[in-house]
Amino acid sequence: MADETNEDVKAMSFEQALDALEKIVDDLERGDVPLDQSIKIYERGEGLKAHCDRLLKAAEDKVEKIRLSRDGKPVGTEPLDAD
Repeated sequence: MADETNEDVKAMSFEQALDALEKIVDDLERGDVPLDQSIKIYERGEGLKAHCDRLLKAAEDKVEKIRLSRDGKPVGTEPLDAD
């Protein structure tokens, strides 16, 4: 059931998903949402969070650090966070 309601999440940009997640947090913090609806929007929030995490990880994988020679000239790249 949660997969059906979160199908549109896959097509969202990071910004769209983050905005939707912030709205869910606001709604839940207000506390005036019925319990059954709270559970549904919480599940959607979990899907949005996972989507944002995937998009951030993909962006991090693309970020590289430029290596410089002793005289300050670029000589190549390496991963930003070398493990």
